[in-house]
Formats: sequence, C-alpha cells, structure tokens
Amino acid sequence: MTTKIFCDIAELDQIKKFNKKKIVKGFTTNPSLMRKAGAKNYSNYCKEILKITRKPISFEVFADDSKNIINQALKIKRWGKNIYVKIPVTNSKGVFLGKVINKLNNDNIKLNITAVYTAKQTSQILNKVNKKTKLIISIFAGRMADKGKDPVPEIKKSIKLAKKFKNVEILWASTREPYNYIQAKKLGCHIITTPPLIIEKIEKFGKSFSNLTIDTVKGFLIDSRKSKFKI
Repeated sequence: MTTKIFCDIAELDQIKKFNKKKIVKGFTTNPSLMRKAGAKNYSNYCKEILKITRKPISFEVFADDSKNIINQALKIKRWGKNIYVKIPVTNSKGVFLGKVINKLNNDNIKLNITAVYTAKQTSQILNKVNKKTKLIISIFAGRMADKGKDPVPEIKKSIKLAKKFKNVEILWASTREPYNYIQAKKLGCHIITTPPLIIEKIEKFGKSFSNLTIDTVKGFLIDSRKSKFKI
C-alpha cells in the first residue's frame, strides 16, 4: 500500500508551490497554521486556498461546544467538494465529541478527526461512524515522541482497528523528520502529513552513505573557508 503525502501548511504561496508537486496528494491546515500565515478572516482565507487546489484539504472548526462545532462544520463543508472538516476528538475540557462525529458522519460530511493520541480514542471514533462516509483519523505521532512516548504501538493498533472500515484512513500527524515517512509506510499508514521542508527532504531520498559522508565533509570545509578559520 502506498502512503499518501499531504502537506501541512497554510501560506498561500507555499500551497501554490506544493500543489504542483505530484508527490503531494493533499493538504492539511489548522487554526494555528492559519494564524501564522497571517489570515485575518478565516472563511475568506480558506476560500482563497480553495482557488489554488482541488486536492483533498482539511479545514478545522474552532468552536468548543457541540452545537457550534456542528454549525461551523456545516458551513465549512459547503465551501467545496474536496474539503474534509477537521473535528477534534474531544473539546478543550476533554469531553469526547462522539455525538458530533456521529451526526456529521451520518450527514455524509467527510471528516478528519484530529488530536488523536491513542488506539482507545480510535476505537471510540469507529464506534460512532458508518462504513461509507470518508473519514481520516489523525494520530499525533510527533507530539507523542516529543514527550518521550513511542507513537508506533498506538498507530499499529489503530490501523488494525480501522481495517474493517474501507472508508477510514489513518494519518501520521505532527511529523518531525523525513524518516517518519519510512516508519508510516512500514506500518501501513494511509497518509502522512508533513511540513514543506520535510517533503523537500523526502524528495531527495536515495543517496548512498558514501555520498552523504562526502556532502557532510564538503559542508564543513566550505563553512571553515568562509570563516577563514586557522589553527
């Protein structure tokens, strides 16, 4: 199985650039990336992105109560056919949003369930969804690793649980390094989402160890000459 690469970005110029790459099969965004990109009006900014790409793209709700999450999700869904509405697995108080997920899924809205960390959460999500409406479960591997936790067992269990659902894809999120793509591939993740810089490094995969050694030594030499170092 091929692991699809999505680009995790919100800058319009970067989306234009990476939309042209065949390796990039879709995009993910979130309110933090939107803010960093300088978005002032969330709806208008998302619609600008939709003018650039027809590839699958996730836009996230930012309400914290069920009623407003549903309202925001219904509005976002109307912007385009390539949209996955991003819903967190719980609200900020840690309350599982199962009823919200169930309602939106049954309304045939493509969802990307985000901020997932455990196979137990994956199981909770799967208990609330049908077997026909497309759904992505985003497991935050990098953030787990940042806290000294191994994400691989949780992702492995989640993939096994999702096998009964042809409409469900498991996504490796919060990617920290290019090698995560190899890990995601070995596990059988359907998708990995990564920042632009990591995609550019993945494109350069395949160099031999001897070439890597030579490139590294050359880099040290160039920098020492530029600084006119002497011993």
